[in-house]
Amino acid sequence: MQEIRITKPVVLVGMMGAGKSSLGSRLAERLGLVFVDADAEIETAAGMSIAEIFEAHGESAFRDGERRVIARLLNNGPQILALGGGAFSDATTRQNVLEKALSIWLDVPVKELIDRVKRKPGKRPLLANTDVHEKLTTLMHERGPLYAEADIRADVARKSHDIAVADLIELIQNYLQQKPDAT
Repeated sequence: MQEIRITKPVVLVGMMGAGKSSLGSRLAERLGLVFVDADAEIETAAGMSIAEIFEAHGESAFRDGERRVIARLLNNGPQILALGGGAFSDATTRQNVLEKALSIWLDVPVKELIDRVKRKPGKRPLLANTDVHEKLTTLMHERGPLYAEADIRADVARKSHDIAVADLIELIQNYLQQKPDAT
């Protein structure tokens, strides 16, 4: 594998269950970078879980905090940064990511996302007390066009972690060959 020179954050975006955290940590290891999970950073900053933030303060307050934390993280140099599923929907966050990072949309069909999120019930506040299929379909319809603004679109459906990470590395290499000043 040709060495990849990363000089700014690589940000993973996509729906809940797309694999941003699991693939992100493996990608960071392969590239010799730090992995940062924005949701974990938000929980640390708030001193409570995301579900608790949603319950105590609502989604709007969560999104405000999320925006501030991500803006700070984007200034930390080369890293693999996994955003929460809704973060890239925020216009300010999306613009910051597009200006300061190399962004990758981890694209997975809704049917597979449903199977994945059902493996971790209770972890996703937006899916609480709702029809999971309907909610994920609606969210994908709303967020898909925004995710499509990412620099790279990566189909990570039905792939092992190893194959998906190898594909991500190849996509990054190809992108940087076409746009050497990108990162």
